[in-house]
Amino acid sequence: MAGQIPQRFIDDLLARTDVVEIVGERVQLKKAGRNYSGLCPFHQEKSPSFTVSAEKQFYHCFGCGVHGNALRFLMEFDHLRFPEAVEQLASRLGLDVPREGADDPQAQQRERRREEAVNLLELSASFFRERLAMSEGGDARDYLERRGLSADIVREFGIGFAPDKWEALKRHLTERGISDAVQIEYGLLVHREDSGRSYDRFRNRVMFPIRDWKGRTIAFGGRVLGDAKPKYLNSPETPVFHKGRELYGLYEARQANARLERMLVVEGYMDVVALAQFGIRNACATLGTSLSEDHLQRLFRLVGEVVFCFDGDRAGRQAARRALETVLPSMIDGRQVRFLFLPEGDDPDSLVRREGAEAFENRVLCAAPLSEFLFDQAAEGRDLQRIEDRERFATAVLRALERLPEGVLKSLLLRELSQRTGVEQANFQALLARADTSQAPHDEGADEASSAPEDAGETPARKAGARDGALGLVGRLLHLLVHEPALVSRLPESLDWCPDGVGDGALCHEVVRLIRAGGYRNAQVLLAHFHGTPEGERLAWLARRELLMPREARGAEVEGLVDGLRRRHSQRSPQEEYDALLARTQAGECLSREERQRLNELLMELKGGARPP
Repeated sequence: MAGQIPQRFIDDLLARTDVVEIVGERVQLKKAGRNYSGLCPFHQEKSPSFTVSAEKQFYHCFGCGVHGNALRFLMEFDHLRFPEAVEQLASRLGLDVPREGADDPQAQQRERRREEAVNLLELSASFFRERLAMSEGGDARDYLERRGLSADIVREFGIGFAPDKWEALKRHLTERGISDAVQIEYGLLVHREDSGRSYDRFRNRVMFPIRDWKGRTIAFGGRVLGDAKPKYLNSPETPVFHKGRELYGLYEARQANARLERMLVVEGYMDVVALAQFGIRNACATLGTSLSEDHLQRLFRLVGEVVFCFDGDRAGRQAARRALETVLPSMIDGRQVRFLFLPEGDDPDSLVRREGAEAFENRVLCAAPLSEFLFDQAAEGRDLQRIEDRERFATAVLRALERLPEGVLKSLLLRELSQRTGVEQANFQALLARADTSQAPHDEGADEASSAPEDAGETPARKAGARDGALGLVGRLLHLLVHEPALVSRLPESLDWCPDGVGDGALCHEVVRLIRAGGYRNAQVLLAHFHGTPEGERLAWLARRELLMPREARGAEVEGLVDGLRRRHSQRSPQEEYDALLARTQAGECLSREERQRLNELLMELKGGARPP
């Protein structure tokens, strides 16, 4: 269902929900005075540092710092988006989730398309499973049997078969009223521009459905049975499938074990399935892409330890180095990463079949920890008895430590670096402090703001010392709104003063729209809407950034920032203003009445000169 969820409903829902009950269904809790305590489900620990307060309806971990209410816990633990977490809590109470603006035709169309995609892909998965069981799937069944896969594993992973025909799936879906255009959009058909012909993307392949956290099919991977290329083929990017976010086998791993402690990341879906056949049910695979931060976020929400499995050849080592670079910023205390390198010529599938599950799991347990791999990579090809090589070694390690969050792990690595090089740890800490210019997400409007007239957006509160560092004008406004969403009432109804094509402009538009639509007063609920996105990281950083301004001065500050942005906006030429408004309409955005009127005025004004395109 489309539309924003009203704040009043969220407040009522949280008031009627017991966070102790929600957490207690997933974490073993014990009464500890007025609170409850247990082992944190978000990082590995031996003694409880995770507390849940029935009085405050809040949870907090003193080890890794996670905290929040029942909604936040469901989002983090069950990997739900904000609306899905609201729906799950509401369903427990037998409530329907109301929506504001549910009559928006564009929102309704988006919802229909999502439902259409789920139905289409599930229908396709059923088609492939049926074909595997038919006579035409004989070769595929023989292949799976040769790979040692049982009927139970084939059924659990939903493995199927795409017939060696150009239009088998296309005809099957067309008969059920699904157009070629929709099949093309979701990666099931290939369209040839030169001939206008469309045909099945997957042909004569063993098919592996790629599922989301709910078990819904969102894409496919296919392993060819003949000599066609490529040997392995994944669905392209679609509105419901993004390779940089999804991990094959993650759903199946969670279904097999709800209390996972470690995840093994391998290269391909056949590796995942083969390990599952041998009882190793904690493996997943990236889908033709390098490891991403989105992948890591998903994994570390689920487990405290991740083991990356690489080939032992040069390409495998290079992939491991790339993974290390990606992992470093996510290594808060309590998380563990290991690197497992297989014998050359082996993959997890072949190795587990040759050595057995116990031997393979022993290899996993003996995999190199991040610290060991980091120092080995920095020392590779260098003679640490030579001063010059020791300097390059130390520089390489320090460059990696710059990307590591502050914490015990960083301190221990600095101490180890000091011992290996003979340089005082304090000297390395000073070098790191000098290199650490700013860890804040970049605000593209900051430079522009600093070059604006001195009084642009300047208020008595700022002159009194409420300083905003490198934030631009829009960034300062977002900073205020994140800390106090009710300040949206001090903004003009129209957002024509806020440039949406530079810096934080587009994000500011979206934040203001959300606050107004939902009536949000709680910053945590606002942040939940952007959870797991780059915009969410930006807003979370602003929320962590201390707001030194007195509460009574914030309203005037907001109005002063709007005035400053309007002055800057007024300096644009009519052509620039016209182009900006026109671009928004062409992008499908609805302009306010004032903006539409201004667009017509600009059109009339520009008719005397060069006509806009």
